[in-house]
Amino acid sequence: MFSSWTVCCGRVRQRWVFAVMGCLAITVSYANRICLSLAITQMVTTAESSSNSTTDGETCSGTLSASSNSASSDTYDWDEYTQGIILSSFYWGYIVSQVPGGIMADKFGGKYTLSAGVLSSTMFTLLTPLVVNKFDSTGLIILRILMGLGEGTTFPALNVLIAEWAPPQERSKIGTMVMTGTQVGTILGNALSGILLEYSPIGWPLVFYFFGGLSALWLVTWILFFHSNPDVHPYISEAEKKYIQDKISENTRKHTQPIPWRHMVTSFPLWALLIGKFGHDWGFYTMVTDLPKYMSNVLKFSITSNGLLTALPYLAMWILSNICSIPADWLIKSGKMTTTNVRKAFTTFGSVGPAIFLVAASYGECNRVLVVILFIIGVGLMGPFYPGLMVNGVDLSPNYSGTLMALMIATGSLAGIVTPYVVGVLTPNQTVTEWRMVFWITFAVFMATNVGVLFWQDGEIQYWNDLENRENDPKDVESEATAAKNLKNLRTKAVT
Repeated sequence: MFSSWTVCCGRVRQRWVFAVMGCLAITVSYANRICLSLAITQMVTTAESSSNSTTDGETCSGTLSASSNSASSDTYDWDEYTQGIILSSFYWGYIVSQVPGGIMADKFGGKYTLSAGVLSSTMFTLLTPLVVNKFDSTGLIILRILMGLGEGTTFPALNVLIAEWAPPQERSKIGTMVMTGTQVGTILGNALSGILLEYSPIGWPLVFYFFGGLSALWLVTWILFFHSNPDVHPYISEAEKKYIQDKISENTRKHTQPIPWRHMVTSFPLWALLIGKFGHDWGFYTMVTDLPKYMSNVLKFSITSNGLLTALPYLAMWILSNICSIPADWLIKSGKMTTTNVRKAFTTFGSVGPAIFLVAASYGECNRVLVVILFIIGVGLMGPFYPGLMVNGVDLSPNYSGTLMALMIATGSLAGIVTPYVVGVLTPNQTVTEWRMVFWITFAVFMATNVGVLFWQDGEIQYWNDLENRENDPKDVESEATAAKNLKNLRTKAVT
């Protein structure tokens, strides 16, 4: 059976099949994660209000369209505080499981570690209506924490798979295609949830059944047809297998070593990863969580009309992410720029650009067209961050790429927890002036974290990637002895 599949599928480059399937893995995981943000508007009992807003220099004129809860499904009396706890509870579990998930991925391989994460996400998404009906908000909070714990393995596992499947010359394109599943999941999760909520014959539960079912379909396909690395993939052509092995075998080992925590903690390039990731995610989560609220409460768009407008910035981000990965790989492959300079340049572009345009949007005040355009540009310019910093962990250490990604996602998740509370504290009245402060803080975080990137980001493999072979290599020992001798001579000359 395998021979016939090999003849058929061997013509297809399996590393690009992985890139597509990896992107879809993040897409379904993100859709499962964020669909609650829209569904909760129909799950909560709402009070009717007929008050219209007026222009007073702080808010925009207009009338919000009333939204009604689905008559065919139950609703719950959850206040704003309870809703905030429900929406943030996912990230408490998500932070906890990142590092264990990365260790699992590095030790046991990416395929089944990723499968376990998506299985968890699928199962808890499908169970959401039952748990809410039986246990109310307490049950939903516990379920979301467990869902976050399970999904913590997703990104680390994918980073390990990128290290196995992406040759260094194609790492920007493949890694970016995989990681931009976040934007695809955000776009589909919001857009399809709105459609499902509007036309569902059973109310809000259909959202969870739909995305859970979609996730289950991906999981079955992944388990049946994909494998952890080219060595064991039955459908890959010999030519492609040899190409991948020749390009990445130089820095990839086949046995495990203890994770070099002491060396990693003192590594400035690793700290650049974490600082840069926190800055990006501060801006990203601010927009993902609160852009619909800004358009609704400040700009006074109705829920129906702002659905597409909310998705457009992430569509722009997805397009620009993948476009930027092409010149990033070309610059590295052609030798026009070093890997380090390429990563720094694209990371900086993906930080400074959004910082400027998001602040500018807050000065557009009630010019709806201008503000929407600036938001699209601002969020879209986050795209170069992916070929800049998101794939940088694999540059630094292919052997511990899962652990590095786990540390990055855990750091970014702190922003996912903090930003909704910061917005809530700073915008009690939902005025333009209050929101402007939110965007200035985002500007400051982007700029401050990018300073760390410019100083410390590196695109070369770090010495702690393979300490065992390095310690046993006479050339390394000799080079270290020479370096130490040279340093001693310099110090002697300085003293004299």
